[in-house]
Amino acid sequence: MQVSVESTSPIARRMTVTVPADELEHAIAKRLQQLSGQLKMPGFRPGKVPMKVVEAQYGGRVMQEVSGELIQSSYRQALGKESLHPASGPKIEPKSLERGKALEYIAEFDVYPDIPHLDLAGKGIERPVCTVSDEDIDSTIETMRKQRVSWSAVEREARADDRVTLDFTGTIDGEEFEGGKAEGFQVVLGASTLLKDFEQGLLGVKPGEERTLDVSFPKEYQASELAGKNAKFAVKVREVAESQLPELNEDFIRQMGTANGSLEAFREEVKSSLEREAKLRQRGLLRHRVLEKLLEINDFEIPTGLVEEEISRLRQRDRNTGQVQGAAAEPQAYEQAARQRVAIGLILAEIIKSKGIDADPEQVRARVQELAVSYEDPAAFVRWHYEKPGRLGEIEAVVLEEQVVDAMLEEADVQDKAVSFQELIQLANSSREV
Repeated sequence: MQVSVESTSPIARRMTVTVPADELEHAIAKRLQQLSGQLKMPGFRPGKVPMKVVEAQYGGRVMQEVSGELIQSSYRQALGKESLHPASGPKIEPKSLERGKALEYIAEFDVYPDIPHLDLAGKGIERPVCTVSDEDIDSTIETMRKQRVSWSAVEREARADDRVTLDFTGTIDGEEFEGGKAEGFQVVLGASTLLKDFEQGLLGVKPGEERTLDVSFPKEYQASELAGKNAKFAVKVREVAESQLPELNEDFIRQMGTANGSLEAFREEVKSSLEREAKLRQRGLLRHRVLEKLLEINDFEIPTGLVEEEISRLRQRDRNTGQVQGAAAEPQAYEQAARQRVAIGLILAEIIKSKGIDADPEQVRARVQELAVSYEDPAAFVRWHYEKPGRLGEIEAVVLEEQVVDAMLEEADVQDKAVSFQELIQLANSSREV
């Protein structure tokens, strides 16, 4: 077998493989011999069909089967001979496929790229540091009260933060349209759940009042058949209600899970919950910044096959969650995210390999126990993950990535910056996925 390799780009390879004619012929003859022993043809005893007859009838099919098998086996041998490691499957094009001649084909594929920078030595990373304050605790408790608000009907005019219950029918050019009609619909004014024109038009309405609202649909409205159009909504107000927050008393505190109803104990539990959230957000934001910096300092060609595979995974993920619609289903809509995810995966894999990093069992157990806190039976959660091999795989992968982040931070120029809890949440939410 002869092998020659041409580099057509930093990662693209064009490999020409030639399998000797006698090897191809030997494989065909062997397959035909096996076939002749199995054939039953009229006029011949089983297993006694002459080879010329077998070859005349089945030679073409056997040629295709044998050449395909030889291409696969010789391809693997050629890769080993040349110490090549393809990043994805090859494109194979036969050059010569004829009896009595050598089998020759070309295999084109990408190899894994060289990653130029495997550390962040001298690179600046800002680490957010958050301390949960009394104001954060007060704000969280207030949010918990608002989530359990009750409503009382009033006879006055509706104002901001009131809940209005109404029936409405929408028309465009005098014609009703799909989705433009409802009965008993409830909206909290100022919550921005409806179009601005609609909510603004409900300010000042009274129970029993009928009103016509002029509403303009934005040009970028998600329902394209309504985008940029003007509509009229005939509304009838059934009820106007004002909110009443629950008192911060023992009953409320017990409802929130603090058994003894103590305000002090409740605040401590809220504080612990916020500190866990802050730790999680800090970790996520720091991970984001480290990975983003690694992407910034590493410029390399990304194997096309890996990007295509990642696009398929992203599309399947969104299909499973019902998020793929219209143009979003097209591969190009996913290409940027897929390229970024592949690039990060390649960088991390090379760092793990070069530094010999393995998932620390103690860190894995600590992460499992950390996740278990939010479950009703934490001990059962921990047991389930350790009962069978493989159940820890996802958590081990997360811990391994965290160890890479830690290794990068040891070499980087890390500057701590104090931020409030709310600032930390905003920073974490605004960070694009890496």
